[in-house]
Amino acid sequence: MGAVATLLPSYGTVEEHPITDAQHLKNVLRAFEGSMADTLLLTHPEPSRLWEWFSARFAFVHAAGGAVTDERGRLLAMYRRNRWDLPKGKLDKGEAVPDAAVREVMEECGLKHVEIVDTIADGSHTPLAVTWHTYDHKGGHYLKRTDWFLMRTSSSEKLVAEADEDITEVKWMDRDEVLRMRAETFPTLHAVIDAWLGVVKTVK
Repeated sequence: MGAVATLLPSYGTVEEHPITDAQHLKNVLRAFEGSMADTLLLTHPEPSRLWEWFSARFAFVHAAGGAVTDERGRLLAMYRRNRWDLPKGKLDKGEAVPDAAVREVMEECGLKHVEIVDTIADGSHTPLAVTWHTYDHKGGHYLKRTDWFLMRTSSSEKLVAEADEDITEVKWMDRDEVLRMRAETFPTLHAVIDAWLGVVKTVK
């Protein structure tokens, strides 16, 4: 079966392919590199089988980051490589995911005191959102999972951009600025920003 192209408001032009096997998936992914579509939608009667085929094509990278809020209900954002982003980074070997998230936020933004805000009452540090994306680097193909945690800190803390990570500015954004950022940042961050907008008023 060939591709089916549709238009969805959030994802632009979507090219849909029902996948039959691993080789078919490989062919579809290769063809999509030259496609004019914005999004590739892959379907299969057994989603776990499709995920197995897809993820096997990449080296797995686990990262963690934070949607950090101050006492005024603003979101901490950083400017890196010509785009506003949120602080995150890869886990160190043996590092717990919540610990990695806090460490990366502190390193990239120069903060000294950051704490995770539990989104449920059991103290389990459940992520606010989880995102996935693929990228190529030095000939390798990678699939990155990022666990995002709701965090809080004080606006009295001095913000220092981590220049070694190509971060040139760190700033607090109010709701209007966050909405403008959402329109211009990476699509994978939309779910994180939307989740933050839904809970920010509850952060104390």
